Amino acid sequence: MELTRTPDVEMPDFRFVPEGFHPTDLEAFRALVQKLLDRELGSPAEVREWLYDWSELQSVVSAEYARGFTAMNRDTKSEEYKERNLAFQRNVMPLWHSLDNQLTKKFLASPHVDSLGSAFNVLVRGEKRADEIFREENGPLKAEDRGIASRYSEVMGNSMVSLDGEELTVQQAAAKLADTDRDVREKAFLAIGETALANADTINEIYDELIDLRQQVAANADFENFRDFRFAEMQRFDYTPEDCEAFQAGVEEHVVPALREAAEYRLQRLGVETLRPFDRDVSIFNRPPTKLFETQEEYVALLQRIFHKIDPLFERDFDVLVRNDLLDLMSRPGKAPGGYNCGVEDMRLPFIFFNAVGRREDLRVMLHEGGHAFHTLAGRGLPLSAYRHAPTEFCEVASMSMELFGNERLGEVMSEEDAHEVEYGQMETILNVFAAVARTDAFQAWVYTSGHPNVAERNAKWVEVTQRYSDGMTDWSGYEKMRESGWQRIPHLFGQPFYFTEYGIAQLGALQMWQKEKLDHDGTVASYREALALGGSRPLPELFRRAGIRFAMDSSIMAEVIPPVVARMKELRG
Repeated sequence: MELTRTPDVEMPDFRFVPEGFHPTDLEAFRALVQKLLDRELGSPAEVREWLYDWSELQSVVSAEYARGFTAMNRDTKSEEYKERNLAFQRNVMPLWHSLDNQLTKKFLASPHVDSLGSAFNVLVRGEKRADEIFREENGPLKAEDRGIASRYSEVMGNSMVSLDGEELTVQQAAAKLADTDRDVREKAFLAIGETALANADTINEIYDELIDLRQQVAANADFENFRDFRFAEMQRFDYTPEDCEAFQAGVEEHVVPALREAAEYRLQRLGVETLRPFDRDVSIFNRPPTKLFETQEEYVALLQRIFHKIDPLFERDFDVLVRNDLLDLMSRPGKAPGGYNCGVEDMRLPFIFFNAVGRREDLRVMLHEGGHAFHTLAGRGLPLSAYRHAPTEFCEVASMSMELFGNERLGEVMSEEDAHEVEYGQMETILNVFAAVARTDAFQAWVYTSGHPNVAERNAKWVEVTQRYSDGMTDWSGYEKMRESGWQRIPHLFGQPFYFTEYGIAQLGALQMWQKEKLDHDGTVASYREALALGGSRPLPELFRRAGIRFAMDSSIMAEVIPPVVARMKELRG
């Protein structure tokens, strides 16, 4: 279950970090950092060489963290993986937090920083911000945060749903929510909800601990609240909390009416008196759930065909992951929930983790994660570790654009009926993404700017924001407690706080890419790949420009991109 360096792809040479070095050898770790601290930086050229060596060390630490994290996620029942991951977070990461800041200070103290050239501007800006908010005492607290968040993953990964005499993962049970038999859907929804409610007290305790810890981290860094600290930590240079509120207002103005129209059509097509929460995933085309694949091999083959249709270069890139065992895609007991692309920095290769069960949604998710993987591969040659990671808002443009590029070619790899169903589901999902971003971001901002709201207050707030950013047509009577605790099933709140606005910004960018690609496929794919290859070496608005789209997140951009989604949904209804 561990990711190893592979001879199948050219590996980066290490010139500074010695062969066999491992950051868990703390004495060797300190000695290596000391070499960097002792080095003279007498010219811009020497500073640049020093930066490359620092980057190499950052890559090794990042890669070992990724290995421990993914191993634990792939087998949450393994005490060995759990203890190894927690030990790394307890012993190595706080030390690295301190040592890395010492290196930051040495770098910023050099008189040659401003003579490095414009290629280093983004790096310098980021290091200055990191130094501004650094506090020594926050290193152990951040390690504790990661440990608490891992308890959430463990609870969710070990949750099993009892349904019709079977023990299913939550993802396997959720697949039944697409069944055309309403009784089957309701039974599955109830079983999933009961499992969630059985864990609710534990998850509330975990979240209470995280809120207190995170507010302390913010206070240590002289911030009024964790939201404002997190904006600085995530280096959101190009937008503010007020811009996020403008985004939420835009969703209410432009997306909510589209959601309501889609819900009214769903109500009509299903022939029911009211929409219930278990009526949301079933096909409006009155067809049984589309079972797209049974095994990982079939899943991969389907994805390869789609990537080839978009551009053979994407199929070639995806084949790197297939050949080198960098995919773990199918749901199984003991596996953490969710899905992600994780860059393994010492190899400069992506690893994709997911919990597929053969649903329509699984195809969308893997097109999404494939876009992330292509981004990782496109920036593989960038010499600085910091530049191999683009701003997350643009990382999600890479992934969400790939979803839409793939959607345009579904009819070439499956029946027309299946393609229409999958594409319609994608359009519904896009509208729901905007709503999910708005309510989740509003909820998080409220949690961390309201002191420490208790469980009842959190649940009430979640119902409020869910109602505000929804079509308002779902009847939750009898399932109120499941609705109240819906926020508990969003892993980002626990492991990646405030990582949600990025999806909304990126979806706006991806919809622009989709419209461009319809008019000029070759030119759009070329600009997409060009922008991906820049990694994080340019400011966020420039990355958008290089992709041929504009960076915006207010009502005006929604007025441009939402109508084509609504129009396409009407076309697909026939």
